[in-house]
Amino acid sequence: MKTTLILILTGALIGIVAASFVVPPALAWYTAPGGLPQGTQIQALVQIPEVIKYATAKLMHGQLIGAGIGAGVGLIAGLVLNFRSRPRSVIATPASRPTTA
Repeated sequence: MKTTLILILTGALIGIVAASFVVPPALAWYTAPGGLPQGTQIQALVQIPEVIKYATAKLMHGQLIGAGIGAGVGLIAGLVLNFRSRPRSVIATPASRPTTA
């Protein structure tokens, strides 16, 4: 049980770190306007506080998903490790008693 819990927490932490590297480029790609010719600048008025709230909310949501996926992988790894390391129990059949006549 202890090993499984450690693997779950480790997997969640690795998932958070991986999401921290994957989500910002994915978010930048997703929000970039498509179909514009190269070198064209976009004229826009931006509310910086709203952009920051949006970006951090998406990053935290991505980290939560990464933590869940990592914890799931850690749980599966822990169950597999516990299943393989557990000794198989042998069921002994009782010996038959000699009958006295």
